[in-house]
Amino acid sequence: MAITEFSWNKPSNQSVLLEIKGDRLKLSDDVLISNIRWFISFRWVLIAALILFEVLVLLASDTITQLGINEQQNWPIIVIMVLSFANITYIYALDYCKPSKYNSPSINLWLQIIVDLVCLSVVVHYIGSTSTPIPFFYVLHIALACIFFSTRESLYVTILVCVMDTIVIFIDNFVFTQIPLSALIGTHLSTDNMHRDSALLWMFSLDILFFVVWYVVSRLSLIVRAHEHHLLDAYRQINQAQVEKDQYAVLMTHQLKSPLDAIRSKINLIKGGYCGDASQGVNEALDKIDNRAQSMSGLILDLLRLERLKDTCLNTAVFESIDIQTALQKCIEKLTPVANSKQVVLNVSIGNFICKVIPDQLEILLENIIANAITYSHHNTSVEITSEINRRNQSASITITDHGIGIENKDLPNIFNEYFYSPRAALHNKASSGIGLSIVRIAAENNQLKIKVASEPGAGTSFTIIFNNIELPVDKRGLNQAPLTNG
Repeated sequence: MAITEFSWNKPSNQSVLLEIKGDRLKLSDDVLISNIRWFISFRWVLIAALILFEVLVLLASDTITQLGINEQQNWPIIVIMVLSFANITYIYALDYCKPSKYNSPSINLWLQIIVDLVCLSVVVHYIGSTSTPIPFFYVLHIALACIFFSTRESLYVTILVCVMDTIVIFIDNFVFTQIPLSALIGTHLSTDNMHRDSALLWMFSLDILFFVVWYVVSRLSLIVRAHEHHLLDAYRQINQAQVEKDQYAVLMTHQLKSPLDAIRSKINLIKGGYCGDASQGVNEALDKIDNRAQSMSGLILDLLRLERLKDTCLNTAVFESIDIQTALQKCIEKLTPVANSKQVVLNVSIGNFICKVIPDQLEILLENIIANAITYSHHNTSVEITSEINRRNQSASITITDHGIGIENKDLPNIFNEYFYSPRAALHNKASSGIGLSIVRIAAENNQLKIKVASEPGAGTSFTIIFNNIELPVDKRGLNQAPLTNG
């Protein structure tokens, strides 16, 4: 027996990745906010690392001293306090302050970069500005600025990096005597002039490196953003073409429905004898025409229902709390005559629960699955409708099992595709349109439901609809309601 679980996450409004301001491409505020939160999380990791460093200093001060680091320095504690306060401020501005001219994602990100550069400059000063590789961490901020800002703004960040690095080098080599705090610093010192010349050369070399990094990364960022912009345009064009195609399909469907209804009406008049007596051969031909017209009418109704479900948006659809027994009872009452005509018995044993769904769409989903189970069942068999409730996880499932033709393993992954029907299904039901399960898929997507399908060719198929975040109804006595059963 093959088992496949289907899950659809209907996207809400598509978040825009890029915004066009003038001739500049910038990341949208939604993307900036997601990255701001990532930076905040990363900064907490850095703060934890600094705290761990302070703990190591307290526990192994002799070893730290042998490595050339003076444990009496208080700069790590100050940096930890500044970064922690800044992180809390960023979170407060994002989550609790209304967006405004002075509280935007771009300003928030700018403040993060400035505060991080100041803290990094402090670290560079105490670790070593010319004798350790720590200044190369400035490159990280330049690269991030190129990714999240425009070319002009990232240039401002690069200039700010150069200025701060220059200030640190001047303070270390021209104002104060640099104190070696790292194992990478040599124990011997050259003359003051040679040392200052080396510092100047180091400063200019770093500045050139910073600008080269800015130029390369900003060019690459522009290329990537341009490609993203083209992809977004193509995506919008595809969506527009799909909308136009669907609108045309609905229009053609409406145009077909009116003459088809007129044809069926005339057939009924002839068969009723209102247009004179008709021979047996004519009546048989009319019966075939009427059957084909009825199948086409069902196809048109399915198409209209499918397009209506496609147009449903989660932002405008009304979710209501309904009990599953009531919704299921409506479907069973509607489909019982169909089941009786095929001599199929509906055995129902459902425990009641309350789920938050779009009511009419849930009924459409249940009706289509049960109707499919009846259609593809063999005569004189049964369809079982059962439920399982998980009180611990507040979830439930409804399983609809038939004893019919089943689904081939190779066809199972495609059953929810539009206009798909397997050769086995086409032989059993020549009136199949291949739309019924597409309607089920869209209704499940709109209602955020999962469906698990298990099938074995020749033995039958089970559809299990999975509901999350359910509630259990109670009667006036505080007892759980009895299950819905019939058979």
